[in-house]
Amino acid sequence: MNHKVRTAAAAAAITASSLVGSVEPAQAYQVDCAILLCLAGGWPASAPCAHARAVFIRRITPWPIEPPLQIWRCPLGASFNAPAPLSPMERLYDIGFREAPQVSVPQAPLPLVQVQSDEQADIDISGDAFDFVRSIRVFHIQFSQRENRDGDCNRYDSTRLGSYGVQGDYRWTRSSVAQVPPASQLPDTAHCNWVSYRSVFVDWRDHEGNYGFEEVRY
Repeated sequence: MNHKVRTAAAAAAITASSLVGSVEPAQAYQVDCAILLCLAGGWPASAPCAHARAVFIRRITPWPIEPPLQIWRCPLGASFNAPAPLSPMERLYDIGFREAPQVSVPQAPLPLVQVQSDEQADIDISGDAFDFVRSIRVFHIQFSQRENRDGDCNRYDSTRLGSYGVQGDYRWTRSSVAQVPPASQLPDTAHCNWVSYRSVFVDWRDHEGNYGFEEVRY
């Protein structure tokens, strides 16, 4: 199946390339199919996967901070002519290879995606094959600390964590800098060192468990 994931990622690149030339990326829901496939395959080197990754990162670049993968925009539940029921990953594989659907683009601009969404995948993705979706974490870091003249440490920490539920629904919850992964450039906060730090940090694991991350400071 790992071979299928890699092949599907390449197929997504082909599918995405046919879409990018005709529809604005922000309006083409298929970009989320490309993100899904390219992320699963470890972001293989190709112009379309580079575009998908750029959209993935742009969505966490303030403001607003959006879910980097909006899986509800990718039609995983599309029907196929198959001799037997397909597993979720086989469906994902086939979506990469099937002919790209016609896209109807509205004349008016699309509304911004809500930063928290109850929407979810249109099929059951609770199996291990889609653990890479639930591995995505978005830390919105807003932290400062400084020791005052009396020797007290004044801290401000409004860090939040954006994460995905079992079916790909997205939620923000309260967090703290203590939960931020070591890969972040967050300075050492021990001993009340003077710190003023704001960023959005996203990390993930691909279908094979390989770790990746990006951070955007502002």
